[in-house]
Amino acid sequence: MWIPFVLASAIILVIPGPTIILVIGQSMTHGPRSVIPLVSGVLLGDLTAMTCSLLGLGAILSTSALLFSVFKIIGALYLVYLGIRMWLLKPGDFSINHGAADITASALFKRSFVVTALNPKSIAFFVAFFPQFINYQEPVIPQMVLLGSSFLILAGINGALYALFGGSICSVIGKQGVRKWINRSGGAALVGAGIFTATLKQSG
Repeated sequence: MWIPFVLASAIILVIPGPTIILVIGQSMTHGPRSVIPLVSGVLLGDLTAMTCSLLGLGAILSTSALLFSVFKIIGALYLVYLGIRMWLLKPGDFSINHGAADITASALFKRSFVVTALNPKSIAFFVAFFPQFINYQEPVIPQMVLLGSSFLILAGINGALYALFGGSICSVIGKQGVRKWINRSGGAALVGAGIFTATLKQSG
């Protein structure tokens, strides 16, 4: 079941969602140096969502409309907040070669972690997705560890490729007019992702 799981996970991960939109936007704005903190935040966010799922939070989210809405609204508002900040960022506020002067690695890490971990669909996804690839005739915990670690590796590779793509664009574009367009496009995409997150409904 491992090979079908890897193939299914790869297909799911490559489709851009709120997290990937954030990673691309932030890496385009802050350059190649943002790749490691952004991807680290995504990995810890996925690990947090996965752990919460195994502890039963995913099942609770699937049945509790209030809790699902709380996670959804917090995540959506945070995406909109980041989108507005990116929209308002002036091209002259950072250097092409050194990235944004006012952003730290920990801030980039926090952004990607919060967006990934607070997505209620991520938590519910693990509850619905993982059991389909478990052989219940064999010990379950070793299988969950294998599937979970495999998913995290794929998520890390996927996030890194998207971040490197965004960072490479940042490093070759120097005109302030183009940078302003990139900031506004990325900001609009994040706001759109926030609005989309706010419209999510419970599975089932």
